[in-house]
Amino acid sequence: MPKKIPMRQCLGCREMKPKRELLRVVRSPEGEVSLDTRGKKPGRGAYVCPNEDCLKRAVKTRALSRALETEIPDEVMERLASELEEGKDGQGA
Repeated sequence: MPKKIPMRQCLGCREMKPKRELLRVVRSPEGEVSLDTRGKKPGRGAYVCPNEDCLKRAVKTRALSRALETEIPDEVMERLASELEEGKDGQGA
């Protein structure tokens, strides 16, 4: 019997994708917003595709802020953008 793959919805494009393919942004119980690269941090999570268009759309429509029920700090947004750039560099090789 095949193993069930957990699916999550991207806040940018609204498509259901395997959880492992998406970036997770988490709001900790203390209220700190950060990028969760391993998918194990406790707190409320929101998922975005690892491409700039989806991230921009999620920010523009305020979907990321709504999902986490808090404002997203600029440094977290910058880190997400740099994470996307790193991912692009790795795909070309």
